[in-house]
Amino acid sequence: MQDRYDPKSIEPRWQDHWAKKDVFRAGTRPGAPKKYVLAMLPYPSGEMHMGHARVYSITDVLARYARKRGFDVLHPFGWDAFGLPAENAAIKEGVHPAERTPRNIASFKEDVISLGISVDWSTEITTSDPEYYRWNQWFFLRMLERGIAYRRRAKVNFCPHDNTVLANEQVVEGRCWRCGTLVIEREIPEWAFRITAYADKLLEGLNRIDWPERVVAMQRNWIGRSDGLEIDFAVKGARKKAFRVFTTRADTIYGATYVAAAPDHALVTELAPESKKAELAAFAEKIRRATKELGEGAQAAEKEGIDTGIRAKNPFTGKEIPVWVANFVLSGYGTGAVMAVPAHDQRDHEFAAKYGLPIVSTVRPADDSELPNDRAYTDYGVLFDSGEFSGMPSEQARLAIAAEAQRRGIGKPAVNYHLRDWGVSRQRYWGTPIPIIYCPEDDPEGKGIPVPDSQLPVRLPEIDVKEVLTGEGEPPLAKVASWVNTRCPICGGPARREAETMDTFVDSSWYWARYLDPHNSREPFSREKADRWLPIDVYVGGPEHAVLHLLYFRFWTKVMQELGLCDIDEPAQKLVTQGIVKGRDGEKMSKSKGNVVSPREIIDEFGADTARLFILFAAPAEKDVDWSDEQVQGQHRFLSRVWRLVQASLPKIAGAKANGAVDELRRRTHKTILRVTQQLERLQFNTAISSLMELSNAASDWSGDAASLRECLEILVQLLSPFAPHIAEELWRELGRKEELALLHWPDADPALVVEDAYQIAVQVNGKLRGEVQVAASADDAEIRETAARDPKVAGWLQGKTIKRVVVIPKRLVNFVVA
Repeated sequence: MQDRYDPKSIEPRWQDHWAKKDVFRAGTRPGAPKKYVLAMLPYPSGEMHMGHARVYSITDVLARYARKRGFDVLHPFGWDAFGLPAENAAIKEGVHPAERTPRNIASFKEDVISLGISVDWSTEITTSDPEYYRWNQWFFLRMLERGIAYRRRAKVNFCPHDNTVLANEQVVEGRCWRCGTLVIEREIPEWAFRITAYADKLLEGLNRIDWPERVVAMQRNWIGRSDGLEIDFAVKGARKKAFRVFTTRADTIYGATYVAAAPDHALVTELAPESKKAELAAFAEKIRRATKELGEGAQAAEKEGIDTGIRAKNPFTGKEIPVWVANFVLSGYGTGAVMAVPAHDQRDHEFAAKYGLPIVSTVRPADDSELPNDRAYTDYGVLFDSGEFSGMPSEQARLAIAAEAQRRGIGKPAVNYHLRDWGVSRQRYWGTPIPIIYCPEDDPEGKGIPVPDSQLPVRLPEIDVKEVLTGEGEPPLAKVASWVNTRCPICGGPARREAETMDTFVDSSWYWARYLDPHNSREPFSREKADRWLPIDVYVGGPEHAVLHLLYFRFWTKVMQELGLCDIDEPAQKLVTQGIVKGRDGEKMSKSKGNVVSPREIIDEFGADTARLFILFAAPAEKDVDWSDEQVQGQHRFLSRVWRLVQASLPKIAGAKANGAVDELRRRTHKTILRVTQQLERLQFNTAISSLMELSNAASDWSGDAASLRECLEILVQLLSPFAPHIAEELWRELGRKEELALLHWPDADPALVVEDAYQIAVQVNGKLRGEVQVAASADDAEIRETAARDPKVAGWLQGKTIKRVVVIPKRLVNFVVA
């Protein structure tokens, strides 16, 4: 055994060993329950940063632990290779994305391997591979057949200098990112997915998945279902013209003192006095630019508005009220107009106070307490000064007023959503071509003719980068005459291909299912493999994806279920959102700030196991990590101590055999098994590593029975292996063990040695004994249920079943009633 811990000589050897023996291939335990562990699909920028390293270290610990618990584990990897960064780099440097991307992938993959991540590389996919994106096109055509994909006209950012459409991220402070020209808005045709048709299903599914509450809340808010009333406020002096408003608080309508409309509302444009039109148009343009710059944050900006000069009538009070345009009303949400009730809505109150508009209270607290003078009273209460509805509780009045509006033919119940359909057209080259053809004979209206399945994939053409990727003019593919000019699949006459490509979020919406069957040329993936592996058991990535990728891939799953490709409608049962890794200056790592620490830097100096331990020990998985060179060194010292401990102990434990003795070290060892197991199940990696440090200290201080020391060291190495696999493998061999440590069964704590801390409990499924599990003495019913359900023997009986009820009899049994 080497005197000194030298990761450079150890780690490459074990990485080669795992690769040659194909240790991490999924599907090698067909009779075992499955575990699908996945990190979010990375963009191959060329070099991994510590944020990536944290995600992959988390999934690797979970994958390695699951293998040792007897699961058949799928832990795949791939590359989100299409997208704007590669195309922008090509424009800037003149290097084709198809040349740059493979180099970046090779570099990034080397980093993943050098970190010891236990990936099944036979599953590897690259989204820019035609054999992958052909299925993007296949899905598009199936959605087109079902009316989910459709053509629409939409407002886009347009640079008049470069004569090109810009993505939102290409607009900087209202100007083109390339030339600085003021961006204008144009309406053009584009393709979209009807994700709004799935809004209620997306909301309902959130009740059935184990995701962080903040992500669930963000998705609920983004979908934004509101149940309320649409009602007409007739315009004075304009026969049969009315502002239809949407409200969730019909009970406050007697307090409506003005109508607030979106700056670009059609009726404002049509009915405003001529003297106001120039001012209103300038205001609408100002708000449009602010919305483009701030996005959703525009709603938090200071409230601004203009009196349009239009007057409307409150349909219940009969009073004339002004119509204002306001920056907090969006034309794309609801009806584009709201009834403003400043006494009972804080936003309306602030606006009214700013512009001197009337504030009329019509709802008082149910307990007769005083109404506030300086703010809106927004709770439900009891109506007053509300005609025949006075004295009614708000809940009752909402329904009664809505019914009266419906009876009079001026309103109807309505449901609104914040969610909008997903526009997927992009004016780029480096993406999936949209499989549509336009023929003047068979498609005179330009609705689009689908490319036949037999002609998929529609491949990206070879191009001269400098001629095509100029960043100017029409979409890049429209410049490739030999590609865009084609034949109509119906009549065979001259036709043109769709020159736009798909949003790259399409690529990442279903990649996790392609991992199951990456070489299937007949279908996206087989139903048999979907039934075996789906859903994802644990999905790890950043919370910044909450309302884009994480929403889109839930939508896509529901479509795949409707297509009969799978039986699930939610892609990931558990989501883990890790915190960011901050640089040495305490700020989020960023190339522009020059504070990036790469895993290569740590691996070269201290080894991969040190890098992994640092990133897992520094903070709980969901919290941010503050970079600390001292902590990196501290983890290296810990591994060096473990190395020296085993080295120094080998002469003592040579020939030592278990003798059944019970002593303090054995108790400590088995309590550590129990503790680390529980900590891993709860994803408490930092405390698990701390437990291992405590056990190594106990072993270092031990001067008693040699057999107890041998057992302690062997178990220490086994428990360390998910976190620091290279050194664990090396020490396992030095201890004289020949088994494949990565696949060796996780140690079980001896119940007799942890009697104060745990007990065994029987587990039944539909009344039949299916296993026994060890649970902490302090565990409540929920923890007992979770521990029992995670046991591999039990998990196999629960897989694919619906749990109807769970009966827990503490210290005796757990019974899962399934159907």
